[in-house]
Amino acid sequence: MGILSWIVFGLIAGIVAKWIMPGKDPGGFIITILLGIAGAFVGGWLGSITGLGGSVGSFSLGSFATAIVGALVLLWVYRMLKKA
Repeated sequence: MGILSWIVFGLIAGIVAKWIMPGKDPGGFIITILLGIAGAFVGGWLGSITGLGGSVGSFSLGSFATAIVGALVLLWVYRMLKKA
């Protein structure tokens, strides 16, 4: 997948992550979407390094799960940093 595909993929992952982890975010919906995009990149990168998740070169359920996990982790870290 190209960079534009990962951005769209991250957008969807951010929406799903927000749905899984509801609550009031300090930055609102736009920040959550941006965290989803960044989470897709981080999740894809970590998935390719560790061999877990799906291939970063194509769409699969594994790569989608990896992107969602990355978005959830970044959303959680963001909430912890903003709470402090």
